[in-house]
Amino acid sequence: MIKYYKQIGYFLTCISLFCYGNAEAQQTVKIEIDPLVQFQSIEGFGASDAWTCQFAGLWPAAKKDKMADLLFSTQLIKTGQPLGIGLNMWRFSIGGGSAAQGKASDIGDEWRRQYAFLQPDGSYDWNAMPGQTWFLKAAKTRGVKQFIGFVNSPHVLFTKNGKAYSTDGNCNLNFDKLPEFSADLVATINGIKKTTGIELDYLSPANEPQWKWNEHKQEGCPYNNTELAQLYKGVNDAFAKNKIKTKIQIGEAGQLDYLYDNGNEAKGNQVYQFFNAASPNYVGNLSNIDQSISAHSYFTTSPEQKFINTRKKTAEAVAQIPGLRYWMSEYCVLGDDVLKGEKRDLGMVTALFIARLIHHDLVISNATSWQWWLAVSTGDYKDGLVYIDKNKTDGQVYDSKMLWALGNYSRFIGAGSKRLQVKTIEEKVPQVYVSSYLQNKKLVTVAVNPSENDLDLDIDVKGNKQSFVQTYVTSAEYNLSPYKQYKDTKRVRVPAKSVTTILSN
Repeated sequence: MIKYYKQIGYFLTCISLFCYGNAEAQQTVKIEIDPLVQFQSIEGFGASDAWTCQFAGLWPAAKKDKMADLLFSTQLIKTGQPLGIGLNMWRFSIGGGSAAQGKASDIGDEWRRQYAFLQPDGSYDWNAMPGQTWFLKAAKTRGVKQFIGFVNSPHVLFTKNGKAYSTDGNCNLNFDKLPEFSADLVATINGIKKTTGIELDYLSPANEPQWKWNEHKQEGCPYNNTELAQLYKGVNDAFAKNKIKTKIQIGEAGQLDYLYDNGNEAKGNQVYQFFNAASPNYVGNLSNIDQSISAHSYFTTSPEQKFINTRKKTAEAVAQIPGLRYWMSEYCVLGDDVLKGEKRDLGMVTALFIARLIHHDLVISNATSWQWWLAVSTGDYKDGLVYIDKNKTDGQVYDSKMLWALGNYSRFIGAGSKRLQVKTIEEKVPQVYVSSYLQNKKLVTVAVNPSENDLDLDIDVKGNKQSFVQTYVTSAEYNLSPYKQYKDTKRVRVPAKSVTTILSN
């Protein structure tokens, strides 16, 4: 059954249906797209350089160029195959200095310690993060336009315990040193600009503040909403004083439900807390605060009703604040009842899971940006787009179907694209998830078919007959590969267990 999700002033449609009829027969799904009914503007798709890129950026040129091409390139090879997935957002981890502490950091895995430009003696070394800086410049060279700096923990010089994690599960920032922490962020932004030519568009000063971060497995710092408001005000003051153009991106909630009233008075209801003028923690009127709020899609993908309702409530909460945008700013598979995070999967099982999640985050929760966690991973875990051997200097590079499935969205849905209304004509159709976007008068439609059977889409674009169609497919056989061309949209093939992008005009 088709489910329609009503939001402020319009309906969102998610096509999530069951198979009917003879499975052997080729089925056709009739789709109607209305270019005049438009929803959010898409800002982009991204991933993070956290942890692995500090070493991967030191690998031989050919190997790290391959990684960067897979992530950022918008070029085509002679066969028409995309060289990469064309991410247009890149998240740069501003470390808390645990790497300089070595074993004394208490973070056992050195790959999870983070370097910082700020040194223990208070000086700055702009060559302290050469691997991450290489990827930063490689992203820009390949056309990335939006750069986000994010902080997991304040620098250890500004924490209560001198570590980049919390000892007791409470906020570890020494607020007496908030001016120094804010000044460090100003210096970091200016230093990156001077040494790379890249001015960070956004700065996120806190990450997943709801968690305790007391297990010292990685850098992290808890905050409640009152502490976050104080942090945001302090950073904003420093940015305004120093004429920093970078916008402060707030939220980074560990789960979507922390954006609305989930019963956690200290750490939840963040849309209201930070963007409603009636709140004592209101910061939405500050000069450098971006009019967006972000959250992470962890722990909300099952059961099905929770999957849907959480995203509905997220969209409804954000819609209460005129002009506020929602970013889904971090995800990898940590595990739920459907799929576990353990064990690396380069194949289609996880890729289809991720594509379905992207669809729901864009269509139900109205995300304007969707960002993956680790761009490059070494782990035996479902957390990477590109995988490499756990070696600081060299090794093998492995692409994944997760990478290419994300590419069905990121490679073709450019910044400024408008999501359009999509409906089905019949009630009984195969399981398929379809979303469509208008970009420079051209349509980009993405169909996720997790079923065992091929199907055809009969697409009616209201008021606009499409005369040329090109499809790109990610499946067990294809990596975002050019698949078929058509003269109209009457019978567009979507292979079984695939993510298919349909470009038409």
